[in-house]
Amino acid sequence: MKVVLPGGTGQVGGILERALTAAGHEVVVLTRRPKREREVGWDGATLGRWADVVDGCDAVINLAGRSVSCRYTDENLRAMMDSRVDSARVVGEAIAAAARPPRVWLQMSTATIYAHRFDAANDETTGVVGGSEPGVPGYWAYSVEIAENWERAQAEARTPATRKVALRSAMVMSPDRGGVFDVLSWLARLGLGGPVAGGAQYVSWIHDEDFVRAVEFLIGHDDFEGAVNLAAPGPLPQRAFMRGLRAAWGVPVGLPATRWMAELGALALRTDTELLLKSRRVVPGRLGAAGFEFGYPEWEPAAVDLVRRKRQGQGRHRVLATLKV
Repeated sequence: MKVVLPGGTGQVGGILERALTAAGHEVVVLTRRPKREREVGWDGATLGRWADVVDGCDAVINLAGRSVSCRYTDENLRAMMDSRVDSARVVGEAIAAAARPPRVWLQMSTATIYAHRFDAANDETTGVVGGSEPGVPGYWAYSVEIAENWERAQAEARTPATRKVALRSAMVMSPDRGGVFDVLSWLARLGLGGPVAGGAQYVSWIHDEDFVRAVEFLIGHDDFEGAVNLAAPGPLPQRAFMRGLRAAWGVPVGLPATRWMAELGALALRTDTELLLKSRRVVPGRLGAAGFEFGYPEWEPAAVDLVRRKRQGQGRHRVLATLKV
């Protein structure tokens, strides 16, 4: 199988590239700065010679988009929007122009599309799309708008021969350096991994091996189209999430942080408090109904595995050889 990964040089792209390559598939990464064999240059906005690699491939998994790990300035928010919408649009144009279009296009999206809520979980059928919740910062609505426009760009692409799936992914937990698990582990090991602003807000997550297996599942099941939640079935409050992470590292105490302390911490880390404070209670309704079985449905065993692999230095070199499609 030949798979094209636009924006495949980030954490999630690295996870998928390693798994696909280890399983014997041909992987081509589209990137702004090609450095290695099987990397092809593109600008993420306009058609070019890079579209030749899409013609005749079996699957496109578009991961392109400016990282959300940044301060939410007007400039950065616009870059998040433009990079996601433009890349989805131009991938659609490449597929539409292909003489032999891929049979499936998996488009990265985000679980952030759902509302900040505590009362019930969000699945694909009954979940509440955010943007109008009372009492939350106004710019949170822009994050939802980004997700909606991201998915709309894929949905409106004229690609009748290609099945389209939007991956509403929760945070992918892997021991890779610089990933979200790496940052949270650093805080926990410093004794700073306590509840933030009370810690009642839900954290949705997915273990990297389950993410890979879910992608495999979606490529292989032709009945899947539209939005699919990629999240473990066990989201949990932030205070319990960090308690499980501290236990896996053997750290007994985590100092709590108030909202203003979270603001200072986010400023120091050059990120934003939405990533800490928004309650993302997301569950995999469609995957569960289709019989997909998670290897790590609950956080505590997942954290133990990730810490073990981190200790063994498998962050950058772990190969998840599970794809067989």
